[in-house]
Amino acid sequence: MGLLLKLFIPLLGLVLAFYFYSAPENFSEEMLRGKRVIVTGASSGIGEQMAYHLARMEAHLLLTARTEAKLQKVVEQCLKLGAASARYVSGSMEDTKFPEVVVKEAENTWGGLDMLILNHIGYSYFNYFNGDIGHVRKLLEINFLSYVSMTMSALPMLKESEGSIVVLSSVAGKTGGPFTAPYSATKFALDGFFSSLRQEFIIDKVNVSITLCILGYINTENAVRAVSHAIRDTPAPKEECALEIIKSGALRWRELHYPSRAVGSLLLLRAIAPDFLDSLIRSSYKVENIRR
Repeated sequence: MGLLLKLFIPLLGLVLAFYFYSAPENFSEEMLRGKRVIVTGASSGIGEQMAYHLARMEAHLLLTARTEAKLQKVVEQCLKLGAASARYVSGSMEDTKFPEVVVKEAENTWGGLDMLILNHIGYSYFNYFNGDIGHVRKLLEINFLSYVSMTMSALPMLKESEGSIVVLSSVAGKTGGPFTAPYSATKFALDGFFSSLRQEFIIDKVNVSITLCILGYINTENAVRAVSHAIRDTPAPKEECALEIIKSGALRWRELHYPSRAVGSLLLLRAIAPDFLDSLIRSSYKVENIRR
């Protein structure tokens, strides 16, 4: 089964890449120069790398995460890399008021906002679902409801600037896999909410783009530590992933699939052969390494 997966992914990926990514627009770093950008979850991983890319593009940055010491170092590096300005607000998205605090900081500092990048996630285990409903509820608060809250708080400024919302999601939010039930639920919720919101924007002629980023296995420290013992795949580089996310938001794409061939192939299989896809997904795990 693993061999079949290796054969199918390149072929289907080429089809998806041609279909979805033959966009006529060309990305230019000047698109971000002087733009006012919020990046959540910016103290490490993909969020940190997005901050560095945006800094090189001379954007104004407001970064958030839980750990103040890490944020301070990221802000210092952003200023060295050429950010037009860089500041941070530390806090936890478990605090239901924190999203509003972050947006208010942007309003007080800049008087507006051009791009909102929602990237933060709460901790979840990688294992069989243990029936802990409280964990699901907490994860929904961090991974989903705080995204909604921050979006609604930032929307007046984004409408004024005709800006962009970039939402980091996952293959786990498009097709269910084992051992990630609570996490997957929050990512499916993001797809449902922001896809519906996009429709409302179009009906009301609101010129704010929504880009949903469907990501596969990326080599962030947290992801590798959590799943490397159980997944056969090689993770994709977080630096390139971060840049592709920024490009997709600037070009106002509907969706980004990264890595494009692998993710695109899985999504196509979901549409045409869901049972076969499920079997391929199961075959990609080292189930013997999962302990209940």
